[in-house]
Amino acid sequence: MDDEIGAFVPHGRFEIAGAGDGILAGTTFAAKDIIDVASHVTGCGNPDWLRTHESALITAPTIQRCLDEGADFRGKTVTEELATGLTGENIHYGTPLNRNAPGRVSGGSSSGSAAAVAAGLVDFALGSDTGGSVRSPASFCGVYGIRPSHGRIPMAGVMPLAASLDVVGWFARNPDLLEKVGSVLLDGNSGHQTCGRLLIASDAFEHLDSRTSEALMEAVAKVEKLLGPGTSIPVAGEGAPSKDLCSWALIARALWGAESWAEHCAWIEAVQPKFGTGVAARFEARAEVSAEEGERAAVEREAISDYLNVLLDEGAVLALPSGPGIAPLIGGSDVDIDPFRAANEPLGAIAGLGRLPQIVLPMAEVDGFPLGLGLAARNGNDEMLLGLARSLRDAGLVTDMEIPQ
Repeated sequence: MDDEIGAFVPHGRFEIAGAGDGILAGTTFAAKDIIDVASHVTGCGNPDWLRTHESALITAPTIQRCLDEGADFRGKTVTEELATGLTGENIHYGTPLNRNAPGRVSGGSSSGSAAAVAAGLVDFALGSDTGGSVRSPASFCGVYGIRPSHGRIPMAGVMPLAASLDVVGWFARNPDLLEKVGSVLLDGNSGHQTCGRLLIASDAFEHLDSRTSEALMEAVAKVEKLLGPGTSIPVAGEGAPSKDLCSWALIARALWGAESWAEHCAWIEAVQPKFGTGVAARFEARAEVSAEEGERAAVEREAISDYLNVLLDEGAVLALPSGPGIAPLIGGSDVDIDPFRAANEPLGAIAGLGRLPQIVLPMAEVDGFPLGLGLAARNGNDEMLLGLARSLRDAGLVTDMEIPQ
């Protein structure tokens, strides 16, 4: 397979044939290089990690389930170092090219997975999402993606970043395959089967510039054709814990910071790995988060999670941005990217703190570049969202994505 876009890591260029039959027979897939495959070292986006870790003893259940259902594995994809970052640029392994937005990033940290799907190198790909690492790449690359409910997909054999927020998600070019992969990966009984009222996260849209907001609201209008008129509400409004989304972002940052530093500090301090400047800055900030701040954030998170699952009861669907705008240009400095990252944090915090599933639909664009609409639901309602994506496509309100020539 030619990898002209740089989606795969050098040590991840190996293939495994899937079972002869199954629901995914005839499809190909890739996985972010934080997910284990037996007899191979998981590199986690950093050569020092690759050098200091042994080969995995077993294949992660997420990959094994896809193999068992007939999908052929095509290799490991580029991730920003230790699954940390928004742009998908990696100083060691390069920047996977975004075929649907030339000159712009494919998004992080699951950059290679989204880029490989967009370019048609594989039919679907696994990524991970802690603060937006599936949602942003799906939006930037113009493909379908889903961050599932926290706790519904096994995380064994996946490098932890912040375990209370981490999930394995996936990308595809059409909602049919996105749904099939969900039937293979999702554990437990599904929740509400029928979509209820449509809610529009007004305070989330306030974090966007006017052109991005207008493009996404046009996409919301298409969803309204299927679900009926939506109700505009501030998610962090009256009755919500912590009265604005910026406060929610700070809670997520403290939770993420405390957990990720506790997880990786021993290795970082012992090995002194070479990190890109943005990744280094993130871990330096995480080292400053005290255990007490993390514990307080965990309590505040539980209150937000409880609140959102009540708000989204009875099959409610929440429309919100998947990110603050179209993909940034490749090669931007930290100074260039930091405001975009800061704008993304309040948006990414909603599903993360709520343990919500959130699907990304390629329903909008600005200046010809892709922009994804997010639809979230209460924890457990993943299948409802996957079915909604298919229904929107069947109604002609969103299309399958073609492989760019």
